Amino acid sequence: MTQYDNQNLKEKYLNLLAEKFDEEEKVATEIINLQSILDLPKGTEHFVSDLHGEYHAFQHVLRNGSGNVRAKIHDIFKDTHSEEQISELAALVYYPEEKLKLIKNQFETKADLNDWYIETIQQMIHLISYASSKYTRSKLRKALPKQFVYIIEELLYKSNVYNNKTTYYETIVQKINSLGQSDKLITGLAYTIQQLVVDHLHVVGDIYDRGPEPDKIMETLINYHSVDIQWGNHDVLWIGAYAGSKVCLANILRICARYDNLDIIEDAYGINLRPLVNLAEKYYRDNPAFYPKQHAEKKLSEDEKLQITKIHQAIAIIQFKLESPIIKRRPSFDMEERLVLEKVDYYKQEITVYGHSYPLENTCFETINRANPAELIEEEEEVINKLLLSVQESEKLKRHMNFLMKKGDLYLKYNGNLLIHGCIPVDEHGNMEEMEIDGKMYNGRELLDQFEYHIRESFSHKNETDDLSTDLIWYLWTGKYSSLFGKRAMTTFERYFIKDKASHKEEKNPYYYLREDSEMCRKMLEEFNLDPEQGRIINGHTPVKEIDGENPIKANGKMIVIDGGFSKAYQSTTGIAGYTLLYNSFGMQLVAHKHFGTKENVLLNGADELSVRRVVDEELERKKVRDTNIGAKLQEEINMLQELMSYRYID
Repeated sequence: MTQYDNQNLKEKYLNLLAEKFDEEEKVATEIINLQSILDLPKGTEHFVSDLHGEYHAFQHVLRNGSGNVRAKIHDIFKDTHSEEQISELAALVYYPEEKLKLIKNQFETKADLNDWYIETIQQMIHLISYASSKYTRSKLRKALPKQFVYIIEELLYKSNVYNNKTTYYETIVQKINSLGQSDKLITGLAYTIQQLVVDHLHVVGDIYDRGPEPDKIMETLINYHSVDIQWGNHDVLWIGAYAGSKVCLANILRICARYDNLDIIEDAYGINLRPLVNLAEKYYRDNPAFYPKQHAEKKLSEDEKLQITKIHQAIAIIQFKLESPIIKRRPSFDMEERLVLEKVDYYKQEITVYGHSYPLENTCFETINRANPAELIEEEEEVINKLLLSVQESEKLKRHMNFLMKKGDLYLKYNGNLLIHGCIPVDEHGNMEEMEIDGKMYNGRELLDQFEYHIRESFSHKNETDDLSTDLIWYLWTGKYSSLFGKRAMTTFERYFIKDKASHKEEKNPYYYLREDSEMCRKMLEEFNLDPEQGRIINGHTPVKEIDGENPIKANGKMIVIDGGFSKAYQSTTGIAGYTLLYNSFGMQLVAHKHFGTKENVLLNGADELSVRRVVDEELERKKVRDTNIGAKLQEEINMLQELMSYRYID
């Protein structure tokens, strides 16, 4: 774009601004407003990662703001309330509808209940006043329940200096009670408090797979007031399936079968699995290597277990077959060793991979043509085509995938920090690893930018199922230079069919031990044009084994890993149930979570499922809005408004 074009564009923008701010006083007022906002304390950022379908645990963390709600209640009421009373009020804020039902049953008279209503409304108004103290009135108004905005604002900003309004304020609260609006008001206040304690939510990858309700997490995020998502490897797998990748779809179905979560496919997204069931029943039998993992709260009948076992085998073999043509047509992926079906000696029932031969057990090769192992039989071809069509016609899945694309990125630079689910591929010396894509070599930030470009390209061309962009989405799931996978090879085949666990090992990218070094983290921050002294890298993807003494705060605070095991499948390994991170104007705090039991436990006993907060660092100087991404945008607006003032209103 030429200098003339830039000037022309600028003048058009100024003319549009002039239509909105058509008087000098309006421009001046907006400049004063925005300039003042820059000096407010920065809002609280809330970081979560690796949710893996654990909707109820995620809901609790979201509702309590990783302990932020209780902390604010404690700040205000620590001198007047017992710990039990603080827990009662906290539970009311977390789950207002359910807690109200329990509380109302405790009162014998209506007068006692009305007294409780009056006291509780006053407490929650006080709490909102405290939680909103760093926001403008305009921002607070947008967070209030619309039907009660006038009433709440009167109570929030009440002034009785001259003793003229005592009866006025008493009448407001009494009328709320007498008109039967107290429950609705308290519920609205509770959700406002939840929103005020967290200004913005970051989901650092992996909403999908393993856990039973990722669709409900997606619905929650769609309705959340401010959120961004850094795609995880499991999220990209779902994006790839919707974008037309049959091998990504096969992986999703295999994982759902493995974790007994096929309900997500059928019930949540309305995808018809009957063709796959029929194929599985025809060709496969009982096989212990493919038994689904057991849920503690769910008991399968023997018939259900056998059916899932058969489905698991059928889709796994389809997956292995679909991988072969991609590997062959993309030599730059450097994955020839993963042509596993071609490396099997079907007579001896053994395989040779990476220079070692292993006997095979629990095999299920009924549909494999030994002369052409990657060839899908006609029924398999028909099944995967029908499944893909069903996936792309699911309205609910379409809405969720569109939201993932709208709010998601492969990485995010936010308020000086780098948010990335997986890794930045490096060699053992810390050099950025290169990969060839479409005839050109890329590494570091440019490689991740290429990956994201191809994800978006594939998503926007869903009818192209074997193009480079769609193949690269699958590569991100399993390739050795993938920033999401972060390992040299995925040994899914070996884990099913080889007893020797040495063959199961998946070597991690050197990033995962080099990230312990602060100089390496500084180098990676510089690669993304971030301040290496002030910035931090916030990671998910790899569960932190706190049970073994692993520290999630690495490299002298330059690296923070917040995957502590939201997924129940990891909790025996990690010893906890996930980390979350809070970043407010005073600094960062890491919160470790205990296993989430039940909502009922919170309602009855006030259990918050939190363990000790760890201070990552404290800001030497309190951070303000001007120090944030939002502040930079506001400053741009101020600059343009000042130009408009000169352009239109000053001679």
